[in-house]
Amino acid sequence: MRKVSIIGAGRLGTSLGSALARQDYKITAIADRILAQARESSMIIGQGKACRDSALAAKQGEIIFLCVPDEEIRKVARELGRSGLDWRGKIFFHSSGLLSSEILGPLKAGGASVASFHPIQSFSQKKTQASVFKGIYIGLEGDKQALSLAKKIVSTLGSRALLLHPEHKPLYHAACSIASNFLVILLDIAWRLFKQIGFKEEKALSVLLPLVEGTLHNVKQFNIDASLTGPIIRGDTKSVEQHLKALKKFPLLHEIYSKLGSQALLTAKRRKLSSRKIKALKKLLEGK
Repeated sequence: MRKVSIIGAGRLGTSLGSALARQDYKITAIADRILAQARESSMIIGQGKACRDSALAAKQGEIIFLCVPDEEIRKVARELGRSGLDWRGKIFFHSSGLLSSEILGPLKAGGASVASFHPIQSFSQKKTQASVFKGIYIGLEGDKQALSLAKKIVSTLGSRALLLHPEHKPLYHAACSIASNFLVILLDIAWRLFKQIGFKEEKALSVLLPLVEGTLHNVKQFNIDASLTGPIIRGDTKSVEQHLKALKKFPLLHEIYSKLGSQALLTAKRRKLSSRKIKALKKLLEGK
């Protein structure tokens, strides 16, 4: 049974700790600058000594996950590097989708193996089922020894490994953010438009979610191009014109609609929409 320490008692760190604790891993310590957060995570996981000292926590594990915000990773790595502890034989992972493992340089210099370990999943709360990792991809990048172990952990969680080059991480992370975060923002925009006609959020979501779920099902069943429906793919300039007219009182939303509509024209072009209709829609969306 391998010993794991977690630094950062947030949603990801707690969810990951819970999932690993149900496999052949022992959560030995959970550190957070706010002790109450570490204690809460320890109770949820059912293992691990809660503490505020990152070095003390890291010392107790063979595998250490740094599940802290991106802006804190370098600081924590430096603090651990200056701690005077021997990191030889230990493997450190950070959970950033954006930053490469190079940010863990102080730990590597101290003899540790390092990698980035980024679950491509959203974690909205600390208490999650271990099944949240089933079938998802986990972005990996780092040195050979750390990657070898990371692949085993990924397999244990029932996930799939996605090997990345350090220079590709910004685009990779932007793609993940767009797919996850911006989907939420688009739903927020949609429900606020429903609000303008008198519907509350709960009702708006009950109307919109089946539509979104059906769209995602189509994407999964077929592909992205085949799943685009609506006025743009039909070349319906009259509907698009009415949408833009209705959105004029909301300048930002009008701009968002226009920009996304212009992007949708690329799909329409691939779907062989006539050049005449594409030109008409382009002119309309650009306000010409």
